[in-house]
Amino acid sequence: MAQSDHNQQKQKKVIIKKSPQKQEPETSSLLSYAVSILIIFILLSSLYSFISSRNTKTDQIPLSQLSTDIKSGAITGIVVRGDELTLSYKDGVTKISKKEPGEALSQTLVNYGVTASELAPLKIDIKNETGFGYWLLNLAPIIIPILFILVFVWFITRQVKGAGMQALTFGQSKARMIDPNDSSQRVTFKDVAGAKEAKEELAEIVDFLKNPKKFLDIGARIPKGILLMGAPGTGKTLLARAVAGEAGVAFFSISGSEFVEMFVGVGASRVRDLFMLAKKTAPAIIFVDEIDAVGRVRGVGAGGGNDEREQTLNQILVEMDGFEPNEKVIVMAATNRPDVLDPALLRPGRFDRRVTLDLPDRQDREDILKVHSTKKPFAEDVNLEVIAERTPGFSGADLYSLMNEGAIVAARENRTKISQYDLIRSIEKVMLGPERKSHILSKKEKEITAYHEAGHAVLASLLPYADPVHKISIISRGRAAGYVLKLPLEDRKMQSKKEFLDDIAVSLGGYVTEKMLFDDLTTGPSNDLQVSTALARDMVTKYGMSDSLGPVALEGQGGKVLFGRGVEEKEFSDKVAAEIDGEVSRIMKEAQEKAHTTITLNRPLLDAIAKRLIETETIERSEFEKILIAHGITPKQKLDIEHQT
Repeated sequence: MAQSDHNQQKQKKVIIKKSPQKQEPETSSLLSYAVSILIIFILLSSLYSFISSRNTKTDQIPLSQLSTDIKSGAITGIVVRGDELTLSYKDGVTKISKKEPGEALSQTLVNYGVTASELAPLKIDIKNETGFGYWLLNLAPIIIPILFILVFVWFITRQVKGAGMQALTFGQSKARMIDPNDSSQRVTFKDVAGAKEAKEELAEIVDFLKNPKKFLDIGARIPKGILLMGAPGTGKTLLARAVAGEAGVAFFSISGSEFVEMFVGVGASRVRDLFMLAKKTAPAIIFVDEIDAVGRVRGVGAGGGNDEREQTLNQILVEMDGFEPNEKVIVMAATNRPDVLDPALLRPGRFDRRVTLDLPDRQDREDILKVHSTKKPFAEDVNLEVIAERTPGFSGADLYSLMNEGAIVAARENRTKISQYDLIRSIEKVMLGPERKSHILSKKEKEITAYHEAGHAVLASLLPYADPVHKISIISRGRAAGYVLKLPLEDRKMQSKKEFLDDIAVSLGGYVTEKMLFDDLTTGPSNDLQVSTALARDMVTKYGMSDSLGPVALEGQGGKVLFGRGVEEKEFSDKVAAEIDGEVSRIMKEAQEKAHTTITLNRPLLDAIAKRLIETETIERSEFEKILIAHGITPKQKLDIEHQT
């Protein structure tokens, strides 16, 4: 029910990445255009046919019938349009007829026996058609289909041309450029809190870009490549942008994965294009984020030494080696896996300067919080120093998320200012996840969880090298059914063997309590066992803290990946492996005995803490210290590690 990270108290986060949507092929796009045009053509043709059919519904009579109707006086008027006659009858009916081509209407009717007296009452209106209207009317059924065919061909040609242009630009660089005159995107060292040593290291790079002559005159050559190394979220990209902003030069940013495509040679072409563009814009900085995506050790890929990734890396090596001393282009790269980079990439003349960015200490965290709070309205009770003390192991990105979550909480509750309580709640949300209010425990589960967390709290308060308790809760957060937070008095870069042993005993507090009180075990301690066992194994194999095996590092920093799982390379015999297992088992059993003895001797304190947890579900530091004092125990000063179910 509680989890501890034994080295740097860093909280692990699960980042869910959306898989990119699959793009449709170009042929599918062309087909959709063709179908759309065909549907429009059919609709318009149907509309034209409908209108034409409506126009042709008027009855057409022969000239003999026309002469008969004139004699009988049934017709009141005639409209002449060329050879077509439109007849208006007394009953309101309209009919049409045709006269003989080339002859006048009167002559035609006289030929059919109509006298001048019979024609006199008729209103005859002669309308001459214009040449344009006549030809348009007659040629429309032919012109309209031809126009549709031409439009269709134009769309197809346009799409093919676009595909051809994409093929021609496929090998061009996709780097994003930040212009030095763009103040809205400019970042300087003032915007980067903490990282003092890193900024000092990079200050001379800024000086070179501003005043290269000073260095060249004395025969100095500025490093061609600077590799920024550090944990995720420590500000590597932000620091690279700050160097460009301080120097006032163009900044080309690209990810290592953007070089690699399925087509061989595309990555190398993009590298050439990027370096050529940067040289034309010099002075400039090229920044390659996550360079380990393309800069891994060669010779271990699926394609041997000829796959696309390795060809791209070879081109990067060649381009960096081809710089002239007076070329004011500097390559910066960032990675959190420097151990997997190719040695040729790290040799002098390429990435020969390495800048390490550590997790911020307490003062740095306070400075980072101030940077992220510039545009946030705070209430009078906000104390960023307290927040900095309670966030050991937080990276700059974690602190940004903390401040953002605090603002979201205040906005959700319809408040205009962020309070200290909002930020305190945000710390737990960033570390553990949101409260799972729907995850309601039964009465029995609540009792087991309360005693489980009380077991962690008792051991953390009584063991001399364990970190004191800051808060206990049995309210579910994220994957934890309950948790114990501890706050270290000061940031630590190293841990001792005694601290490790007490940490393991604290991790087993919930396991021992469940087994001792309920004579049974739940799935709650599973994470505790994983964390404590991994810590015990690291003590034996990495840190040389085993008396029987001695100061020998038996395992490396990491193994290879096979079928998605880590595989460690054994560099020791089966006999030594058995000894390692024995030592790990011994450490775990001794820690279990220490936890069992401590909890047995302090059973009243355990019951008091568990009872209070069942009543209130959460115990803050001040209340917890009162419980300790009531049982004759002097509270430790506040610290922070986290144990989670």
